Amino acid sequence: MMLTISEGADSYIQFMTLLVLFLIVLAVAWFVTKWMAGYQRGRASNTNIEVLEMIGLSNNKYIQIIRVGQKYLAVAICKDTVTMLTEIPEQDLILSDGSVPKTMRFKDILNKVQNKSILEKEDGRDE
Repeated sequence: MMLTISEGADSYIQFMTLLVLFLIVLAVAWFVTKWMAGYQRGRASNTNIEVLEMIGLSNNKYIQIIRVGQKYLAVAICKDTVTMLTEIPEQDLILSDGSVPKTMRFKDILNKVQNKSILEKEDGRDE
């Protein structure tokens, strides 16, 4: 009888140790991801190259409007190639308040989806 209690306690201790280690690894991964995002954001700011808009044509084909210095270019991005399509005069572009549109934060997107879901439930559309 004493042997089974000891084995149960060992199993519990092993489980708790594994759970704590998992949480530590998860926390380290989260902090490293946040640090890398901040590092990349800092590196990308104050540069002469900026992606203004992008649309996907298929899984690995995109058209992007980019600003390089003071020029605006349309480029085609494929799996292995990047091709300049044309230069776009600045007056032909529609930019919100003269600057590049800011990307939404994940928290804002999540709140928008949650609010839409709540409204659909209230309207009875979510069945």
